[in-house]
Amino acid sequence: MKRRDFRDKMTIFDSMKRYLFIISAVMMACISCTRQQEDIPSDNNGEDQKEDIIPPDNNLNINDPGIAYMWDESVIPEITIRMDEQEWNSLLFRYDENSHNVDYFHADFTYRKGTEVTEITDGGIRLRGNTSRRRPEGNHGEAHRKGNPDWHHCHFGINFRKYHKDSDHTIHGIRKVNLKWFKDDPNYVRELYCYDLFRRYGIWTGAFDVYCRVWLQIGNETPAYLGVYEMIEPIDEEFIERRTEGMFGSDKGFLWKCGYAGGGPADLNGTDGSWSPDLDNGVNYTYEFKGDEEDFETARIQLEDFILKLTGKGEESFCKWIKEVCDVEFLLKTYAVNVVVGMCDDHWNNGNNFYLYFNTTDKLKYEFFFLPYDYDNTLGTSWNVGVMNDPGRQDPYNWGDCGLLMERMMRFDEFRQIYKNALQELVSEENGLFHVDASIARIKAWQEKIAPYVSNDTGEDMEIYDAAASWGNLQDYKLLTKGSRNFFEVKAQTVNAMN
Repeated sequence: MKRRDFRDKMTIFDSMKRYLFIISAVMMACISCTRQQEDIPSDNNGEDQKEDIIPPDNNLNINDPGIAYMWDESVIPEITIRMDEQEWNSLLFRYDENSHNVDYFHADFTYRKGTEVTEITDGGIRLRGNTSRRRPEGNHGEAHRKGNPDWHHCHFGINFRKYHKDSDHTIHGIRKVNLKWFKDDPNYVRELYCYDLFRRYGIWTGAFDVYCRVWLQIGNETPAYLGVYEMIEPIDEEFIERRTEGMFGSDKGFLWKCGYAGGGPADLNGTDGSWSPDLDNGVNYTYEFKGDEEDFETARIQLEDFILKLTGKGEESFCKWIKEVCDVEFLLKTYAVNVVVGMCDDHWNNGNNFYLYFNTTDKLKYEFFFLPYDYDNTLGTSWNVGVMNDPGRQDPYNWGDCGLLMERMMRFDEFRQIYKNALQELVSEENGLFHVDASIARIKAWQEKIAPYVSNDTGEDMEIYDAAASWGNLQDYKLLTKGSRNFFEVKAQTVNAMN
């Protein structure tokens, strides 16, 4: 049975789930945040945090207690990472040997949310990022400088259960989180806004993402405050498991991470890209299998079948086939969000940054899902890539010439109309989704919530201001200032001019 737009499939059980979560959220909101933390300032300096960000309508439809707790927006969580000096130096020197290593190192964690404190002893932490990966302290070859550290913002991946596979090494059942700093985003909002928009629009394949505050303590030193980060839900087997009922339908299928790598772009335009299981070796592959290595060959045959049909079928045959193997409307709505936020480093334009999930292990019979990923360079932050030099004004029908999936779908009037309707729904003032007024109000509320906590011990990214990345090709795009350079208004004009 096809899983159509989840908003139209809510059962009575789904309504009960939403009701139960709302009750828990209200209880959480009533908890005082005045707790003081030893060596670490409290989240709100004794004042109740404002709760003026209304959760999106489709933010609560995943019945998982870990999601409800970890990605609840009402209280900003505080995460303290503790490592002994030797282990921290091992992390630094391993970065010097191979900056793209994916090695985990031992760490303890304190997770504070309201008055609830969770201690995790001996979990795992590693560095993350591609072009954004950095050394978190000092320069090449330098060990930790006790008393005079030179901290840098960097991305972390945390696996609480890396070394101990038990429930004591989870937080309400959550095993992993990704922590991202707001690289080149002085608005402190771009990726968070995008994932929120996916969920507001009913796109349940978007990851959960909330603000958090991060400290790092080496040995017995005073914890260093690293500032405001994003805490993002990783896309992995647990991501699939949480979305099985009424969504993916099964968690027994195959998950692929797809991106521009040494084997070329993930354009789905042939089978000559690099293929590999995830070997945890720091090497990026065009198509990287996120499952057990012994299943790789079966999964590869299935993905090859998908690509060969995508590339080889005639027009009429393709139209019939694509309706059989995916929810076409859901796919096009997903991509409409991708395009409206100006994601230029994507499948369609650059063969990059997406996941595919096939919900069976059968090489011929499956339903596939397109999972959006990596949205920090959006909302006016861009560069000259693919066919694009302005994501605000680029024709949405011709977003790129790299990704074959969307290229083929845009050849059909019925698919183009679904896609156009979705874009217009997003920019409509009435719907309050991507419209400039709704977007500005949402962003200002988020920024007001985190503004007192942005200054940090790295000395980097110390203020919030309205600008795109300084390295971008269109540095004058604004989010909060209305006018000819407001990204929301420019994009709406482009969408409303579509034929």
